[in-house]
Amino acid sequence: MTTRIDTRFAALKREGRAGLVTFVTAGDPDPATSLAILKALPAAGADVIELGMPFSDPMSDGPTIQASSQRALANGQTLAKTLDLVRAFREHDDTTPIVLMGYFNPIYVHGVERFLTEAKAAGVDGLIVVDLPPEEDDELCVPAVKAGINFVRLLTPTTDAARMPAVLANTSGFLYYVSITGVTGTAKPDFAAVGRAVAAVKAKTPLPVAVGFGVRTADDAAAIAASADAVVVGSALVAAIKSALDSNDAATEATVAAAAALVRELAGGVRGARRSAAE
Repeated sequence: MTTRIDTRFAALKREGRAGLVTFVTAGDPDPATSLAILKALPAAGADVIELGMPFSDPMSDGPTIQASSQRALANGQTLAKTLDLVRAFREHDDTTPIVLMGYFNPIYVHGVERFLTEAKAAGVDGLIVVDLPPEEDDELCVPAVKAGINFVRLLTPTTDAARMPAVLANTSGFLYYVSITGVTGTAKPDFAAVGRAVAAVKAKTPLPVAVGFGVRTADDAAAIAASADAVVVGSALVAAIKSALDSNDAATEATVAAAAALVRELAGGVRGARRSAAE
């Protein structure tokens, strides 16, 4: 079954460039503004959208994304409302892939079968669930793939050759290579090391490889795009949203524009890098 993710990465390959994957937290800072930001991302240059499912204990996220989850939860965001957000986005955009990213607990509480049925109907294309290792694939990964939803796995600098086959076994859509050790938004990647790691991963799988964690600027994005199939930007974008909130963390007239402006800048870096490489 071909998903929007498969279609988008095939198109990027034909264009000879890397893609830009943008992460925002569902419901941050409020549901209406969150939807407006989602709608603005593709026009600004996002090729794939990762939509964070707010959770009270986001152990893999740095303080910037943790704070965005808290803002969303404080404004009543739930998993059901996150699916409503996807559904509303799909009324205007039926081509941009959406990957829900988060933790298993909210899905488990919602009910796995119910969640997958509702997610597929809403227009979700993929899942990244950071606290489910390959040993737990029967919990969610295998049912998701059967439902026609890609299950995207994280690879890290500490994933060794012995572990790689298990990580790759049921992964689909793309692989997400974490460019640093630690939580999101806390360090700058070693771009040369990332290039070597991406090459090593590509020797093991035909799946596209997206690289994230620590990408903040157009130059960062361009450096990653030289070797990866996509560049993932999360904390920097969430920080841009936060910077355009008022003192009470409420949206202002500048909030959506701030998000779109950063995405345009990053998209320019990604697209320029791949065009230069092709010349």
